[in-house]
Amino acid sequence: MLPPVKPMLAKAATTVPTGDFLYEPKWDGFRCIVFRDGDEVELGSRNERPLTRYFPEVVEAVKAHLPERCVVDGEIVVPAGNRLHFEALLQRIHPAESRVRLLAEQTPASFVAFDLLALADESLLETPFSERRARLEAALDGVRPPVYLTGVTRDAATAERWFETFEGPGWTASSPRPRTCRTGLTSG
Repeated sequence: MLPPVKPMLAKAATTVPTGDFLYEPKWDGFRCIVFRDGDEVELGSRNERPLTRYFPEVVEAVKAHLPERCVVDGEIVVPAGNRLHFEALLQRIHPAESRVRLLAEQTPASFVAFDLLALADESLLETPFSERRARLEAALDGVRPPVYLTGVTRDAATAERWFETFEGPGWTASSPRPRTCRTGLTSG
């Protein structure tokens, strides 16, 4: 699978639907599809624009923590204490290479994975999300910061708490789940 790939987008809702769903947090960052083939890494935005040059530390983290050949959908975020700093993330898109390197050191970004689109030579685009999620969990077993695997739940009450308590994006070092966040929904 080669770039670009248009990501599947969550739909806004005023209430949390119930049923056979996997609920996951909505992250406050840049949507990013990672394409890795050995040492070659491409980061693509939700609008199919290249992000690779702006996040060299994410490229290195992908090389260290993601499978050798894969396509992973996720979010680039900038953690700041127990919060996510979207304004710092916006500043990372800068034309000067020297500024990009400086900001990569001063405000390093992380990658939060939430979907596996391809692994080795196998496209998973036609695979049900619940199976892709299981494969993602296996592929990222033991992953370490700055790469995270987003939390999911089948419990509508937990998703409702995420939805109702949204005041802004949260972050905890021990878990990639936000303390307060909106809910993205993906049918299982």
